[in-house]
Amino acid sequence: TQPDHITFVGVLSACTHAGLVDKGLEYFDSIKEKHGLTHTADHYACLIDLLSRSGRLQEAEDIIDKMPIEPDKFLWASLLGGCRIHGNLKLAKRAAEALFEIEPENPATYTTLANIYATAGLWGGVAEVRKVMDARGVVKKPGLSWIEIKREVHVFLVGDTSHAKSKEIHEFLGKLSKRMKEEGYVPDTNFVLHDVEEEQKEQNLSYHSEKLAVAFGIISTPAGTLIKVFKNLRTCVDCHTAIKFISKIAKRKIIVRDSNRFHCFEDGSCSCRDYW
Repeated sequence: TQPDHITFVGVLSACTHAGLVDKGLEYFDSIKEKHGLTHTADHYACLIDLLSRSGRLQEAEDIIDKMPIEPDKFLWASLLGGCRIHGNLKLAKRAAEALFEIEPENPATYTTLANIYATAGLWGGVAEVRKVMDARGVVKKPGLSWIEIKREVHVFLVGDTSHAKSKEIHEFLGKLSKRMKEEGYVPDTNFVLHDVEEEQKEQNLSYHSEKLAVAFGIISTPAGTLIKVFKNLRTCVDCHTAIKFISKIAKRKIIVRDSNRFHCFEDGSCSCRDYW
């Protein structure tokens, strides 16, 4: 059976998520050279994702400049995501500007760019992004996480105190946080979008919706029960690290399905190998 355009989207995506950069480049070249097919916008988007995630941002930019077709929103979003991971502000601005032209109503672009400014400590940049959002009437979607226990769905927002077991959840997270720090966990405050003291930033991170949902799942089920949590946005770097620690301390397998992929946490590691 001859592979078609769709086959290579699957193959290149797999290489991206597995971190197989050189293999992915090899497959990309083979589309034209070996199989006589033309490169589509999807193939280029996968290629830029592959290079951006691995930090090869200059290569990614060179390819964009030489592309025979117009880059689409998926390509620019992949580049922006890579810039966030690797802290490339100059290229992030280029990707964000392109995305503002294509889909000015998408809050994800503004949030990612603001995160990059925040990480660099450029709070004026964060304020500027917020100003543009206000002027264009763009509203960031609130992060939601939910878990089903005994056929009942429990939904959590960041800092949520409305749940009936809110007190127990927060107490449990407090104890977990202490154990996690003893095991070597350091809160990643880079992506907290407020210019506040480190201690306050840590406090903000402690009550992200996925942490609340995971904590509720653990206190509501017998030891060893699999925990399954869903989130409407991409899980943040700190929560990803924290849930790895939680899986080891609580001796639980924890599955989190965010807007990007499934994460299967077990004994201190994640199936995505910190590459998402």
